[in-house]
Amino acid sequence: MHITGYRTLTTVQEWGRPVGDANGVFADGVTSVPIVMVDTDEGITGVGMGPHHDIDDIFAAIEGEDPRGVTALYDRMLRQTFKAGHAGRVFGTIGALDTALWDIKAQAAGQPLWRLLGGRDRTVAAYASGLDIGLTDEQLVAVYGEYAEHGLRAAKLKGGLDVERDKHRLGLVRQVLADAGHTRRPGLMLDANECWNRKQAVRHIGEIERDLDLIWVEEPVRRWDAAGLATVSRAVRASVATGENLTGLEQYRPLIAAGAVDVVQTASVWGVTHFLRVAALAHAYDLPVSPIGTTPIALLHAATSVPNHLTSELQDLHPAIGVSVDLEVEDGAFVLGESPGLGVTVDEHLIVASTQRSNTSAADSPNVRPEDAGRRLLAVAERARDTATPRQPAVW
Repeated sequence: MHITGYRTLTTVQEWGRPVGDANGVFADGVTSVPIVMVDTDEGITGVGMGPHHDIDDIFAAIEGEDPRGVTALYDRMLRQTFKAGHAGRVFGTIGALDTALWDIKAQAAGQPLWRLLGGRDRTVAAYASGLDIGLTDEQLVAVYGEYAEHGLRAAKLKGGLDVERDKHRLGLVRQVLADAGHTRRPGLMLDANECWNRKQAVRHIGEIERDLDLIWVEEPVRRWDAAGLATVSRAVRASVATGENLTGLEQYRPLIAAGAVDVVQTASVWGVTHFLRVAALAHAYDLPVSPIGTTPIALLHAATSVPNHLTSELQDLHPAIGVSVDLEVEDGAFVLGESPGLGVTVDEHLIVASTQRSNTSAADSPNVRPEDAGRRLLAVAERARDTATPRQPAVW
């Protein structure tokens, strides 16, 4: 079997509500989902979700190769980007291609990827994550009520701009999950998306912990600030979770060495091989690992085969336009199917025919870091659900 070519598509996730974090909000609730499809001479096509950046140059490292040699091909792609480096969107392109190769390998073996990787149980623990900072109280309750209907017992909220607002919203979600009857003590996490400096993080989390118990706080300071993350971890009861924006083991090593991470995360967009290597590194330090992503299907398969998986992020309960996934959410967990490979089917005609698009580079999107992030004197009130007015200051 040999790799013969690739195709790229971009579809969208329609959330039906505003989604975002402390850095910004997609008010229309539409986000991009780039897809890479890798073809072989035996008619098997693999699917990977991730960027297409510099894909011609990266694909040259694997063209004509046997796709079943996945981990070796992963390293070939890394070497292909040696001079310019592989961070950022380039790493995402490598991850998308890597995921597609794992899909091919498992399809060729006639097995779901979770079984090929050595998983025993196709059930993967999940927590709810609504990207919810732009929601009203009523919307927040409704969104997490839907998660609760699927048995979710833990939730991660976006926050970091106003401590009183964060406490209020966490309390609302805790009550929603408790009322569902699945657990008397729901798990709560808060994701600040790197919006604080060190002292802001300690003050903000400490204030919340007077009234609420947090399992973890996510990205309280900048992703590479090993000393700062370690400072926060020592100063609060909650674990510090980070890693979704780290690209390569070389970026994890200084954080782990500094005691700066308690829950090791890795984004689904970076690929299966990356996740497996990060999970092994974390396991060597007795640290749990947790996948992140809108559609983390590939890492869910991989999570079944590692001993230190903690829980995986469940964002949207519905797939992107033109994408179907052999996956269910039951009793608070992902349940993977028996389809060979990833179990992902792409309707290329439907995606091409769709006119829906997302403006991911808008100045007020979560992808653009605000100018005053990490150096705000006062709290910032929520942005109105249906306006693009500037954020207004409130009492910190």
